[in-house]
Amino acid sequence: MTLDTETVRDWLEENFSEGIKNSAIGSDQRKEWTKRLATIGWTAPHWPKEYGGGGLSFQEHVVLLKEMQKVGASIPDGGMGMGLIGPTLLEYGTEEQKLRHLPRIVRREVRWCQGYSEPGAGSDLAGLSTRAVLDGDNYVINGQKIWTSGANHADWIFALVRTNPDAPKHDGISLVLIDMDQPGVTVKPIRLISGESPFCETFFDNAIATKNDLIGKPNHGWAIGKRLLQHERSGLSGMGAEGATASKKGSQEYHLARLAKKYVGESTDGKIADPAFRNEVIQQRLNQLSLELTLNRVREENASGKTLGEITSIFKLLGASQGKKNTSLQVQLMGSNGTGWEGDGFTQAELGATRSWLGSRAGSIAGGTNEVQLNIIAKRVLGLPD
Repeated sequence: MTLDTETVRDWLEENFSEGIKNSAIGSDQRKEWTKRLATIGWTAPHWPKEYGGGGLSFQEHVVLLKEMQKVGASIPDGGMGMGLIGPTLLEYGTEEQKLRHLPRIVRREVRWCQGYSEPGAGSDLAGLSTRAVLDGDNYVINGQKIWTSGANHADWIFALVRTNPDAPKHDGISLVLIDMDQPGVTVKPIRLISGESPFCETFFDNAIATKNDLIGKPNHGWAIGKRLLQHERSGLSGMGAEGATASKKGSQEYHLARLAKKYVGESTDGKIADPAFRNEVIQQRLNQLSLELTLNRVREENASGKTLGEITSIFKLLGASQGKKNTSLQVQLMGSNGTGWEGDGFTQAELGATRSWLGSRAGSIAGGTNEVQLNIIAKRVLGLPD
Protein backbone atom coordinates (compact mmCIF):
# COMPACT_ATOMS: atom_id res chain seq x y z
CA MET A 1 0.00 0.00 0.00
CA THR A 2 1.37 3.38 -1.02
CA LEU A 3 1.55 6.09 1.62
CA ASP A 4 -0.50 9.07 0.45
CA THR A 5 -0.98 12.64 1.59
CA GLU A 6 -4.37 12.03 3.20
CA THR A 7 -3.07 9.17 5.34
CA VAL A 8 -0.20 11.30 6.62
CA ARG A 9 -2.48 14.25 7.35
CA ASP A 10 -4.93 12.09 9.27
CA TRP A 11 -2.14 10.57 11.36
CA LEU A 12 -0.61 13.96 12.14
CA GLU A 13 -3.99 15.39 13.11
CA GLU A 14 -4.42 12.57 15.62
CA ASN A 15 -0.87 12.42 16.97
CA PHE A 16 0.72 15.88 16.66
CA SER A 17 -0.30 18.96 18.64
CA GLU A 18 0.74 22.54 19.29
CA GLY A 19 1.92 21.38 22.69
CA ILE A 20 4.44 19.06 21.08
CA LYS A 21 5.43 21.73 18.56
CA ASN A 22 6.19 24.26 21.29
CA SER A 23 7.80 21.83 23.74
CA ALA A 24 11.51 21.86 24.51
CA ILE A 25 13.93 19.28 23.17
CA GLY A 26 14.26 16.53 25.75
CA SER A 27 10.87 17.21 27.32
CA ASP A 28 8.37 14.45 28.08
CA GLN A 29 6.21 15.66 25.19
CA ARG A 30 9.10 15.36 22.73
CA LYS A 31 9.93 11.90 24.05
CA GLU A 32 6.31 10.83 23.56
CA TRP A 33 6.38 12.26 20.01
CA THR A 34 9.52 10.24 19.27
CA LYS A 35 7.85 7.12 20.65
CA ARG A 36 4.77 7.60 18.46
CA LEU A 37 6.88 8.06 15.34
CA ALA A 38 9.11 5.09 16.16
CA THR A 39 6.10 2.83 16.70
CA ILE A 40 5.26 3.07 12.99
CA GLY A 41 8.86 3.41 11.82
CA TRP A 42 8.71 7.07 10.89
CA THR A 43 11.88 8.00 12.77
CA ALA A 44 13.60 6.05 9.97
CA PRO A 45 11.00 6.25 7.20
CA HIS A 46 13.11 4.69 4.42
CA TRP A 47 14.64 1.86 6.45
CA PRO A 48 13.24 -1.69 6.07
CA LYS A 49 10.40 -2.60 8.40
CA GLU A 50 12.21 -5.68 9.71
CA TYR A 51 14.71 -3.38 11.43
CA GLY A 52 12.12 -0.96 12.81
CA GLY A 53 11.91 1.44 9.87
CA GLY A 54 8.90 2.61 7.91
CA GLY A 55 9.72 0.80 4.68
CA LEU A 56 8.82 3.89 2.63
CA SER A 57 10.04 4.63 -0.86
CA PHE A 58 12.00 7.82 -1.47
CA GLN A 59 8.89 9.49 -2.91
CA GLU A 60 6.76 8.42 0.08
CA HIS A 61 9.44 9.74 2.40
CA VAL A 62 9.24 13.13 0.67
CA VAL A 63 5.42 13.12 1.02
CA LEU A 64 5.75 12.43 4.74
CA LEU A 65 8.28 15.20 5.29
CA LYS A 66 6.30 17.76 3.30
CA GLU A 67 3.14 17.12 5.31
CA MET A 68 5.07 17.25 8.57
CA GLN A 69 6.65 20.51 7.51
CA LYS A 70 3.23 22.07 6.88
CA VAL A 71 2.19 21.60 10.52
CA GLY A 72 5.59 22.36 12.03
CA ALA A 73 6.41 18.75 12.89
CA SER A 74 9.80 17.15 12.42
CA ILE A 75 11.56 13.83 12.79
CA PRO A 76 13.78 13.83 15.90
CA ASP A 77 17.45 14.02 15.04
CA GLY A 78 19.03 10.58 14.83
CA GLY A 79 22.59 11.84 14.75
CA MET A 80 25.34 9.62 13.45
CA GLY A 81 23.27 6.53 14.12
CA MET A 82 20.74 7.48 11.45
CA GLY A 83 23.07 9.33 9.12
CA LEU A 84 26.25 7.27 9.13
CA ILE A 85 26.51 3.90 10.85
CA GLY A 86 22.88 2.91 10.25
CA PRO A 87 23.09 3.06 6.43
CA THR A 88 26.49 1.36 6.61
CA LEU A 89 25.09 -1.53 8.66
CA LEU A 90 22.21 -1.87 6.22
CA GLU A 91 24.72 -2.32 3.42
CA TYR A 92 27.55 -4.25 5.09
CA GLY A 93 26.37 -5.48 8.49
CA THR A 94 25.52 -9.04 9.45
CA GLU A 95 21.92 -9.89 10.26
CA GLU A 96 22.88 -10.09 13.94
CA GLN A 97 24.45 -6.61 13.81
CA LYS A 98 21.41 -5.15 12.07
CA LEU A 99 18.94 -6.65 14.54
CA ARG A 100 21.06 -5.60 17.50
CA HIS A 101 21.71 -1.98 16.56
CA LEU A 102 19.21 -0.67 13.99
CA PRO A 103 15.98 -0.92 16.06
CA ARG A 104 17.68 0.95 18.91
CA ILE A 105 18.72 3.69 16.49
CA VAL A 106 15.14 3.90 15.22
CA ARG A 107 13.87 4.30 18.81
CA ARG A 108 16.61 6.90 19.53
CA GLU A 109 17.82 4.82 22.45
CA VAL A 110 21.53 4.96 21.62
CA ARG A 111 23.94 7.69 20.55
CA TRP A 112 26.87 7.08 18.21
CA CYS A 113 30.12 8.88 17.45
CA GLN A 114 32.76 8.48 14.74
CA GLY A 115 36.36 7.40 15.41
CA TYR A 116 38.29 8.24 12.25
CA SER A 117 40.81 11.09 12.57
CA GLU A 118 43.92 10.74 14.72
CA PRO A 119 46.61 13.26 15.74
CA GLY A 120 48.83 11.80 13.01
CA ALA A 121 46.13 10.85 10.52
CA GLY A 122 43.76 13.53 9.29
CA SER A 123 43.57 14.11 5.55
CA ASP A 124 45.83 11.06 5.19
CA LEU A 125 43.33 8.94 7.06
CA ALA A 126 44.90 5.65 5.97
CA GLY A 127 47.93 6.59 8.08
CA LEU A 128 45.97 5.79 11.26
CA SER A 129 47.79 3.85 13.97
CA THR A 130 45.11 2.81 16.49
CA ARG A 131 45.64 -0.93 16.86
CA ALA A 132 43.16 -3.76 17.32
CA VAL A 133 44.75 -7.10 18.21
CA LEU A 134 42.68 -10.28 18.15
CA ASP A 135 42.78 -12.15 21.46
CA GLY A 136 40.47 -15.14 21.37
CA ASP A 137 36.97 -13.87 20.60
CA ASN A 138 37.83 -10.23 21.34
CA TYR A 139 39.80 -7.39 19.81
CA VAL A 140 42.00 -5.46 22.25
CA ILE A 141 42.18 -1.83 21.11
CA ASN A 142 44.84 0.77 21.91
CA GLY A 143 45.32 4.22 20.44
CA GLN A 144 43.83 7.69 20.17
CA LYS A 145 41.19 9.39 18.05
CA ILE A 146 40.66 13.14 17.78
CA TRP A 147 37.86 15.50 16.67
CA THR A 148 35.37 12.86 17.81
CA SER A 149 32.06 14.75 17.62
CA GLY A 150 29.82 14.10 20.63
CA ALA A 151 32.04 11.40 22.12
CA ASN A 152 31.36 12.72 25.63
CA HIS A 153 27.66 11.87 25.17
CA ALA A 154 27.95 8.75 22.99
CA ASP A 155 27.12 5.16 23.91
CA TRP A 156 28.96 3.55 20.98
CA ILE A 157 31.69 4.53 18.54
CA PHE A 158 32.39 3.15 15.06
CA ALA A 159 36.13 3.31 14.53
CA LEU A 160 38.69 2.58 11.87
CA VAL A 161 41.50 0.55 13.44
CA ARG A 162 44.62 -1.18 12.18
CA THR A 163 44.30 -4.95 12.41
CA ASN A 164 47.32 -5.84 10.25
CA PRO A 165 50.31 -3.52 10.74
CA ASP A 166 52.40 -5.43 8.19
CA ALA A 167 50.01 -4.90 5.26
CA PRO A 168 50.05 -1.82 2.97
CA LYS A 169 48.39 0.98 4.90
CA HIS A 170 45.06 0.80 3.05
CA ASP A 171 44.87 -2.99 3.33
CA GLY A 172 45.32 -3.57 7.07
CA ILE A 173 42.36 -1.53 8.31
CA SER A 174 39.07 -2.73 9.80
CA LEU A 175 35.86 -0.97 10.87
CA VAL A 176 34.79 -1.99 14.35
CA LEU A 177 31.97 -1.06 16.76
CA ILE A 178 33.12 -0.24 20.30
CA ASP A 179 31.00 0.15 23.43
CA MET A 180 32.00 3.46 25.05
CA ASP A 181 30.85 2.37 28.52
CA GLN A 182 33.94 0.44 29.58
CA PRO A 183 37.08 1.19 31.63
CA GLY A 184 39.35 1.20 28.57
CA VAL A 185 37.73 4.25 26.96
CA THR A 186 38.53 7.83 28.07
CA VAL A 187 37.03 10.98 26.53
CA LYS A 188 38.31 14.57 26.84
CA PRO A 189 36.28 17.44 25.28
CA ILE A 190 38.15 20.03 23.19
CA ARG A 191 37.15 23.67 23.62
CA LEU A 192 36.84 25.48 20.27
CA ILE A 193 37.14 29.10 19.20
CA SER A 194 33.34 29.31 19.20
CA GLY A 195 33.32 28.61 22.94
CA GLU A 196 31.70 25.21 22.47
CA SER A 197 33.14 21.71 22.91
CA PRO A 198 31.43 19.48 20.33
CA PHE A 199 34.70 17.67 19.55
CA CYS A 200 36.66 15.35 21.81
CA GLU A 201 39.84 13.35 22.14
CA THR A 202 39.08 9.65 22.62
CA PHE A 203 41.66 7.30 24.14
CA PHE A 204 41.59 3.51 23.99
CA ASP A 205 43.63 1.69 26.64
CA ASN A 206 43.03 -2.05 26.22
CA ALA A 207 39.43 -1.38 25.22
CA ILE A 208 37.47 -4.45 24.14
CA ALA A 209 35.32 -5.18 21.09
CA THR A 210 34.12 -8.66 20.18
CA LYS A 211 34.76 -10.39 16.87
CA ASN A 212 31.05 -9.92 16.16
CA ASP A 213 31.52 -6.14 16.42
CA LEU A 214 33.71 -6.00 13.31
CA ILE A 215 31.87 -4.89 10.15
CA GLY A 216 32.69 -6.89 7.05
CA LYS A 217 35.88 -8.93 6.86
CA PRO A 218 39.05 -8.24 8.88
CA ASN A 219 41.48 -5.94 7.04
CA HIS A 220 38.79 -4.94 4.53
CA GLY A 221 37.51 -1.88 6.40
CA TRP A 222 38.98 0.83 4.17
CA ALA A 223 36.37 0.46 1.43
CA ILE A 224 33.57 0.29 4.01
CA GLY A 225 34.96 3.33 5.81
CA LYS A 226 35.06 5.31 2.56
CA ARG A 227 31.48 4.33 1.82
CA LEU A 228 30.46 5.63 5.24
CA LEU A 229 32.12 8.95 4.38
CA GLN A 230 29.87 9.20 1.33
CA HIS A 231 26.87 9.02 3.65
CA GLU A 232 28.47 11.74 5.77
CA ARG A 233 29.10 14.03 2.81
CA SER A 234 25.60 13.61 1.44
CA GLY A 235 24.27 14.56 4.88
CA LEU A 236 26.51 17.62 5.12
CA SER A 237 25.20 18.85 1.77
CA GLY A 238 21.51 18.15 2.47
CA MET A 239 21.15 15.48 -0.20
CA GLY A 240 18.61 13.29 1.58
CA ALA A 241 14.84 13.35 1.31
CA GLU A 242 14.90 16.14 3.89
CA GLY A 243 16.74 18.32 1.37
CA ALA A 244 14.03 17.73 -1.20
CA THR A 245 11.43 19.32 1.07
CA ALA A 246 13.23 22.60 1.71
CA SER A 247 10.68 25.41 1.60
CA LYS A 248 11.31 29.01 0.68
CA LYS A 249 9.75 30.18 3.92
CA GLY A 250 12.34 30.00 6.66
CA SER A 251 15.24 29.29 4.32
CA GLN A 252 18.67 30.74 5.09
CA GLU A 253 18.39 33.24 2.25
CA TYR A 254 15.03 34.59 3.40
CA HIS A 255 16.46 34.70 6.89
CA LEU A 256 19.23 36.90 5.50
CA ALA A 257 16.66 39.16 3.87
CA ARG A 258 14.82 39.56 7.17
CA LEU A 259 18.10 40.33 8.94
CA ALA A 260 19.01 42.91 6.30
CA LYS A 261 15.70 44.72 6.66
CA LYS A 262 16.03 44.69 10.44
CA TYR A 263 19.64 45.88 10.73
CA VAL A 264 20.32 47.68 7.44
CA GLY A 265 16.87 49.09 6.83
CA GLU A 266 13.87 48.64 4.55
CA SER A 267 12.85 50.95 1.72
CA THR A 268 9.29 52.14 1.22
CA ASP A 269 8.72 49.49 -1.45
CA GLY A 270 9.70 46.66 0.93
CA LYS A 271 13.21 46.10 -0.42
CA ILE A 272 16.51 46.02 1.47
CA ALA A 273 17.52 49.67 1.70
CA ASP A 274 21.20 49.25 0.86
CA PRO A 275 21.57 48.14 -2.80
CA ALA A 276 24.98 46.50 -2.20
CA PHE A 277 23.63 44.31 0.60
CA ARG A 278 20.48 43.68 -1.45
CA ASN A 279 22.60 42.30 -4.28
CA GLU A 280 24.59 40.09 -1.90
CA VAL A 281 21.44 38.60 -0.38
CA ILE A 282 20.01 37.96 -3.85
CA GLN A 283 23.28 36.33 -4.96
CA GLN A 284 23.21 34.03 -1.94
CA ARG A 285 19.65 33.05 -2.76
CA LEU A 286 20.59 32.29 -6.37
CA ASN A 287 23.55 30.20 -5.23
CA GLN A 288 21.32 28.19 -2.92
CA LEU A 289 18.66 27.69 -5.58
CA SER A 290 21.31 26.50 -8.01
CA LEU A 291 22.51 23.94 -5.46
CA GLU A 292 18.97 22.79 -4.66
CA LEU A 293 18.04 22.38 -8.34
CA THR A 294 21.19 20.37 -9.01
CA LEU A 295 20.44 18.19 -6.00
CA ASN A 296 16.91 17.60 -7.24
CA ARG A 297 18.19 16.63 -10.69
CA VAL A 298 20.60 14.11 -9.18
CA ARG A 299 17.84 12.72 -6.96
CA GLU A 300 15.58 12.23 -9.97
CA GLU A 301 18.37 10.39 -11.77
CA ASN A 302 18.66 8.08 -8.80
CA ALA A 303 15.05 7.56 -7.79
CA SER A 304 15.96 5.01 -5.11
CA GLY A 305 17.21 7.83 -2.90
CA LYS A 306 20.41 6.04 -1.93
CA THR A 307 23.76 7.73 -1.39
CA LEU A 308 25.30 8.49 -4.76
CA GLY A 309 28.95 7.54 -4.39
CA GLU A 310 31.81 9.90 -5.13
CA ILE A 311 29.55 12.61 -6.56
CA THR A 312 28.66 13.50 -2.96
CA SER A 313 32.05 15.22 -2.74
CA ILE A 314 30.79 17.89 -5.15
CA PHE A 315 27.87 18.74 -2.90
CA LYS A 316 29.94 18.58 0.26
CA LEU A 317 32.37 21.08 -1.29
CA LEU A 318 29.58 23.43 -2.38
CA GLY A 319 27.72 23.08 0.91
CA ALA A 320 30.80 24.06 2.93
CA SER A 321 31.40 27.10 0.74
CA GLN A 322 27.78 28.17 0.93
CA GLY A 323 27.75 27.81 4.71
CA LYS A 324 30.75 30.08 5.09
CA LYS A 325 29.27 32.73 2.82
CA ASN A 326 25.93 32.66 4.62
CA THR A 327 27.36 33.13 8.11
CA SER A 328 29.79 35.81 6.91
CA LEU A 329 27.00 37.81 5.31
CA GLN A 330 24.85 37.36 8.41
CA VAL A 331 27.37 39.04 10.73
CA GLN A 332 28.06 41.75 8.13
CA LEU A 333 24.36 42.60 8.00
CA MET A 334 24.23 42.84 11.79
CA GLY A 335 27.16 45.26 11.88
CA SER A 336 28.49 45.79 15.41
CA ASN A 337 25.60 43.68 16.70
CA GLY A 338 27.19 40.70 14.98
CA THR A 339 30.46 41.01 16.88
CA GLY A 340 29.21 40.14 20.36
CA TRP A 341 30.65 37.37 22.48
CA GLU A 342 29.03 37.68 25.89
CA GLY A 343 27.53 40.20 28.28
CA ASP A 344 24.77 42.75 28.04
CA GLY A 345 23.79 44.60 24.91
CA PHE A 346 23.42 41.60 22.60
CA THR A 347 20.45 39.32 21.97
CA GLN A 348 20.84 35.55 22.00
CA ALA A 349 20.36 35.55 18.22
CA GLU A 350 23.21 38.05 17.81
CA LEU A 351 25.53 36.08 20.09
CA GLY A 352 24.57 32.94 18.19
CA ALA A 353 25.45 34.59 14.87
CA THR A 354 28.99 35.27 16.06
CA ARG A 355 29.45 31.67 17.12
CA SER A 356 27.90 30.36 13.90
CA TRP A 357 30.35 32.43 11.88
CA LEU A 358 33.31 31.08 13.84
CA GLY A 359 31.97 27.53 13.67
CA SER A 360 31.41 27.69 9.92
CA ARG A 361 35.15 28.16 9.37
CA ALA A 362 35.52 24.44 10.05
CA GLY A 363 33.11 23.55 7.24
CA SER A 364 35.92 23.25 4.72
CA ILE A 365 37.77 20.82 7.02
CA ALA A 366 35.15 18.69 8.80
CA GLY A 367 34.09 15.57 6.93
CA GLY A 368 37.09 15.82 4.61
CA THR A 369 38.92 19.00 3.59
CA ASN A 370 38.05 20.93 0.45
CA GLU A 371 41.40 19.89 -1.02
CA VAL A 372 40.59 16.22 -0.47
CA GLN A 373 37.16 16.70 -2.06
CA LEU A 374 38.74 18.36 -5.10
CA ASN A 375 41.12 15.42 -5.51
CA ILE A 376 38.22 12.95 -5.29
CA ILE A 377 36.23 14.92 -7.85
CA ALA A 378 39.20 15.12 -10.22
CA LYS A 379 40.10 11.43 -10.03
CA ARG A 380 36.83 9.60 -9.46
CA VAL A 381 34.16 11.87 -10.92
CA LEU A 382 36.00 13.48 -13.85
CA GLY A 383 38.44 10.61 -14.40
CA LEU A 384 41.50 12.86 -14.63
CA PRO A 385 44.96 11.27 -14.40
CA ASP A 386 47.06 11.50 -11.22
